[in-house]
Amino acid sequence: MNETIRIRYLRIALVLVGVTFIFGIYLLMIVWPSGWTWHTGHSDYPMMIVGIYATLGVFLLLASRNPLSHLSLIWFTIWSSVVHGAIMTFQALASPMNHEHLMGDVPALFIVAAVLAVLTPRGQNAALAQAT
Repeated sequence: MNETIRIRYLRIALVLVGVTFIFGIYLLMIVWPSGWTWHTGHSDYPMMIVGIYATLGVFLLLASRNPLSHLSLIWFTIWSSVVHGAIMTFQALASPMNHEHLMGDVPALFIVAAVLAVLTPRGQNAALAQAT
């Protein structure tokens, strides 16, 4: 894939992920709590997650303007999504009441990580893209 096209798709992906992190996570917690909300009932955990991801979403929107200047933020998003998804996978497998997460937020994090990883230039390609 041409680097110019790859960066254009990366910009689109960053906007989509950013908007989803800002608005979508909370909405999905309301619409499909068994697949998106951990620690239901009286818990401050869901709002902490919404706050963290909404903040990350704002920064991803800002990064979409010039992704090559924000590669560390993009790679943080990729690797933190993989780690968070892996932890949630083990937790969902260990607890039958959390199995629906294996069809909700768990794969969503792996999809976000995969899409951003595929579209983000690495090594020499990143250096060449920054030079142009």
